[in-house]
Amino acid sequence: MDLGAGAGAGAGPQRARGRLGAPSSGMRAPGTPWARFSAWLECVCVVTFDLELGQALELVYPSDFQLTDKEKSSICYLSFPDSHSGCLGDTQFSFRIRQCGGQRRPGQAGEKYGDSGAPASLQREPAHYLGYVYFRQVKDSSVKRGYFQKSLVLLSRLPFVRLFQALLGLVAPEFFDKLAPCLEAVCNEIDQWPAPAPGRTLSLPVMGVVLQVHIPSRVDTPEPGPPEPSGHETLLPAPVVLPSVHELDLFRCFRPVLAHVQLLWELMLLGEPLLVLAPSPAVSSEMVLALTSCLQPLKFCCDYRPYFTIHDSEFKEFTTRTQAPPNVVLGVTNPFFIKTLQHWPHILRVGEPKTSGDLPKQVKLKKPSRLKTLDTKPGLYTAYTAHLHRDKALFRRLLKGLQKKRPSDVQTAVLRRHLLELTQSFIIPLEHYMASLMPLQKGIVPWKTPPQIRPFRQDDFLHSLERSGPQLTCVLKGDWLGLYRRFFKSPHFDGWYRQRRREMAQKLEALHLEAICEANIELWMKDKSEVEVVDLILKLRERLVRAQGHQLPVKEATLKRARLYIDMAIGSLPKDLQAILCPP
Repeated sequence: MDLGAGAGAGAGPQRARGRLGAPSSGMRAPGTPWARFSAWLECVCVVTFDLELGQALELVYPSDFQLTDKEKSSICYLSFPDSHSGCLGDTQFSFRIRQCGGQRRPGQAGEKYGDSGAPASLQREPAHYLGYVYFRQVKDSSVKRGYFQKSLVLLSRLPFVRLFQALLGLVAPEFFDKLAPCLEAVCNEIDQWPAPAPGRTLSLPVMGVVLQVHIPSRVDTPEPGPPEPSGHETLLPAPVVLPSVHELDLFRCFRPVLAHVQLLWELMLLGEPLLVLAPSPAVSSEMVLALTSCLQPLKFCCDYRPYFTIHDSEFKEFTTRTQAPPNVVLGVTNPFFIKTLQHWPHILRVGEPKTSGDLPKQVKLKKPSRLKTLDTKPGLYTAYTAHLHRDKALFRRLLKGLQKKRPSDVQTAVLRRHLLELTQSFIIPLEHYMASLMPLQKGIVPWKTPPQIRPFRQDDFLHSLERSGPQLTCVLKGDWLGLYRRFFKSPHFDGWYRQRRREMAQKLEALHLEAICEANIELWMKDKSEVEVVDLILKLRERLVRAQGHQLPVKEATLKRARLYIDMAIGSLPKDLQAILCPP
């Protein structure tokens, strides 16, 4: 199999020659054999180091997936640690790039596996690619430079970092030994996997191993059901159960910053720009992903880049001084960024991770003026003052857990629960106030336009906090009002409000449809003109389409009634109109 040679990343890496990297259209045609594969992955890339060209895209698989030159260049640079990271051996990390040309068009492969049942924080990326990288650098005397350097990259829209890291851990070592034939076999196996539908527990066979995973849903029960069969179970060994498809070891990621977790939570909540400077892409990407996950179940609505380099196409956009820093969490390893982004309000510098059982030295809070562009010591450089008092009990509990040698997953559970309860305490008053803006159900009558959702008034909400604020569910004291006021200006409030208002509008539409279906349509039609009856038919049809596309929360019995009403209404019309509304 001819894999061909790549071209230099700087000039826009070339597609590999041969079947694996053949030209393609960015959209797969319906009915192609890769429909199941594309429900999980966009493509698999192999990036190698070429002496003359630098990082080069060796192949893209399957062959019918196209990347723009800008996307190829970004993938090439982001798939290798930069020269400041001495990564010998094997290392895993991740990156996130903007898709060139904006959101993908509806109808592409994988689109039918919608996000309607997925938690907001785990929905597919509509305009970004997530890259999961397994990089190997080992001494090799047969190579001119003396080193074998290659990366295997999974490109996806799903934020399933734990699953894809586990998959790479199985596939990459084998691939580096056997190359393309192994990769083709793995892709064919993935193309047999069941769809990642929210709420299902799946068995995913790959390379003689079965990964058992649960795909989270908005209404998850604590105990997931038995795995969905994929047709291979009888031939395969006991499954490797992954406790989560997306959750990282939060305690390990946050070990050097445990004393400031709450302050970092506030910075994330407010969508503040944050630069994370780490010693390697692995530490950088894990820290950024840990930070962006600490708002769950709230969706992280800002931009974030787990690993970012000076070669990225958005480098100028992120480093400009002509406007305020963008709302982005940026993970980097090159100290050059300290000089370039010293005007950013918050910079977190973390050192090499400690593997000992003791708590590593906690980074100190430092004023931005103490930032040195050449030799920056670990620390959180910010002038921000936290609105909430620090929960010292949490820090003591985690410290005690370390002393007792409590497993890291137990420590992570303690930390994750604390952050979840903190986020919920903050969001619940907003949810209660938002629910109060919904019109009363008795005001929704069949043959009139449903009443409007009342507007969100920030002052009214702040006044409501006296009787139903976060103090009801959270022991933490502090300036909650000040935190809410700043939150109103953040992308996260805008994202949360838009989502909740959209859901409420859909609920209102569903209630109105139910009201129509419970009314006596024959009585209504008695004194109505043909125009009014046709208008009702068209509106009912439109709502049926939306309901069947899972855009309206409507019961099946209501849908059946709506279909019956449409037939009755059409039957009441003259034959010529019936022929127009129901063509043969």
